[in-house]
Amino acid sequence: MRSGARKIRAAFTSSRLTHFGGVYLFHRFLQQLQLRTCLSRSIPYPQRNNRYTLSEIILALIYPMILGLEKIEVSALLKTNGVFQYITGLPSFPDPTTLRRFLTRASPELLARFEKTHNDLRKHFLAQPLPRSSYWIDFDSTAQTLYGHQEGVVKGYNPGHRGKKSYHPLVATEAHLRDALGGFLRPGNAHTAEGVIPLLHEVISLLPITQGLRVRADAGFYEKEFVGDLDGNGIEFAIVARMTQPVKNRVAGIKYHTVNRSFSTSEFSYQPHGWKRSHRFVVLRRKVEDDPEEKLTLFTLAKYAYSVIITNLSLTPYGVFTFYKDRAGLERIIRVLKNDFPFGSAPTGNFEANALYAELSLFAYNLVTWFKRLCLPQQWQSFTLPTLRHRVLMIPAQFTRTRNVPTLKFQKSYFHEETFEFIENRIRTLEPLV
Repeated sequence: MRSGARKIRAAFTSSRLTHFGGVYLFHRFLQQLQLRTCLSRSIPYPQRNNRYTLSEIILALIYPMILGLEKIEVSALLKTNGVFQYITGLPSFPDPTTLRRFLTRASPELLARFEKTHNDLRKHFLAQPLPRSSYWIDFDSTAQTLYGHQEGVVKGYNPGHRGKKSYHPLVATEAHLRDALGGFLRPGNAHTAEGVIPLLHEVISLLPITQGLRVRADAGFYEKEFVGDLDGNGIEFAIVARMTQPVKNRVAGIKYHTVNRSFSTSEFSYQPHGWKRSHRFVVLRRKVEDDPEEKLTLFTLAKYAYSVIITNLSLTPYGVFTFYKDRAGLERIIRVLKNDFPFGSAPTGNFEANALYAELSLFAYNLVTWFKRLCLPQQWQSFTLPTLRHRVLMIPAQFTRTRNVPTLKFQKSYFHEETFEFIENRIRTLEPLV
């Protein structure tokens, strides 16, 4: 019987190999944009020592997120990868302790400055590659369960792990482009809609146009202040209504129009107690056996399930629900932020430091989103980050010098060589940020 080779000697002597050869493409993307220069110019922050510049520290925090090294301790793997450091232009890779100390020390001054720069970049890329005629903004919150005694990690809204301590961050995204337009960390006991109005106005300030702006949100945002602000600013919206007793009474006493064998719709006008004026409420009724676990269902009566949305859209009632259903894309983005990026995690015990880390994770997510949208072939733009890592970012390579020219050699049987070249060519067409 044949067997594998027996006389093989293992030696740990090569310093020119890397598991992250494909990160060269992402580095070229950032290099073409001149991101490091942009960060250095737009964020004035004096460093106590000159070993690492501010832009180098930021990239040292972002690269591990993109490569799947989610915890700061795991990022130490890059410290021994000299080829990665050469490709990305880092003089060396900071220790995990250095990164933690930076977050804790810099967050009081740096967080607001970095958010402003991030917003400037969001505004720029919202019009790339072409401006849109409409924007749909989705709001949602999520609970990130944590274990320990970090500042702000307390018991609150946490449906996935009831009774567990968590953070409760808020996120806003654009439905078509899938950009994260805003978001921030909140203590675990924060109300779902807490801080949503300032975030709404911050997002509006980023948009090239205000016409064609629509907002969607779940029942946690059914608040008179939020609805009143949207209505007062002429913004179209669809928000799931909470099933208060007055709403239940109206739902049970109105006439319904059949849409198909499963669904029927209706609508009514109602002014909730304490609200300034009445609003349009649309109702979707369906038989319980058709979809008993539908997330919009908050009320059942006589074998029917009812979902209610408050809106100022001119669509038909069924059209409003069809429009709202597409909001499921935000739930997928939040899963990506929590599973593929360390959004809402706590690398330190300090709340402000963790808030800066959350903003950096949103920045890392956006950089990947912009890279996909501007540089990847159309059929690759829907790929998840794990797929992108497998096909591009984490392909092994060998670093050599041929006639004193640095050369990154990939395996001969690499299946996506043409795509690699396509991405390189697309990167060359990008305009620098500065």
